Amino acid sequence: MLKFAANLSFLFTEAAFPDRFKLAADAGFGGVEYLFPYDYPTKDIRHWLTENKLQQVLFNLPPGDWAAGERGLACLPGREEEFKASLAVAAEYAGTLGCRRLHCMAGLRPAGIDELELEATYLANLRQAASFFAPLGIELLIEPINSRIDMPGYWLDNIPKAIRLLEMIAAPNVKLQLDLYHAQIMHGDLARTIRNHRARIGHIQIADNPGRHEPGSGEINYPYLFSLLEQLAYNGWIGCEYKPQGETLAGLGWRPV
Repeated sequence: MLKFAANLSFLFTEAAFPDRFKLAADAGFGGVEYLFPYDYPTKDIRHWLTENKLQQVLFNLPPGDWAAGERGLACLPGREEEFKASLAVAAEYAGTLGCRRLHCMAGLRPAGIDELELEATYLANLRQAASFFAPLGIELLIEPINSRIDMPGYWLDNIPKAIRLLEMIAAPNVKLQLDLYHAQIMHGDLARTIRNHRARIGHIQIADNPGRHEPGSGEINYPYLFSLLEQLAYNGWIGCEYKPQGETLAGLGWRPV
């Protein structure tokens, strides 16, 4: 049976963040993910998880100055020391929360810097991060995020590029985070993408297109894709990273029974 995790940065936003854990558990979710935990003490989040019998599935490494528009550090020359420091911060949270997957955001493409330099910086940072997290039993994920609509200028914006980078990094604990919403916008052909890259997928996220709302609200045939994932024996988590059209509970009818 497929395992769905509630993304608390998107779902149950009718309530304050600490209250979303109980709402997710009451709605039948066994796991949660969200963008970042760093605004809250680790002991508080651990309490919210254990109190509601939830598993912490995923969160992102520190992304730089998010409020100022930064979207990751990994490809940015000159920010290597900040990136290195972020690994220890994320590891502390992951250890306390029992989280075994971390997403490393690539960052926005800076003006005036050669593509080869950006790639070299990214590869060096990811190799360092992979080595840092491997003894901790943590899987590092890279996610192509669409640059057409949601994140213009994002450096890692397509699946072929992500697969090529994974092959170059060549670390067993670095995997693909496949967000089917972003993949639909940039590529389409989702079933073939899942089949072709099944062995590299460490985590899946879902939303429909257009609008990034719940499955069933747009053009993606999620019942077919869920059936395909079951056929392929995908046993990882599927993160629900979508914007409900109304109240979260009212939009959960898409979940397979």
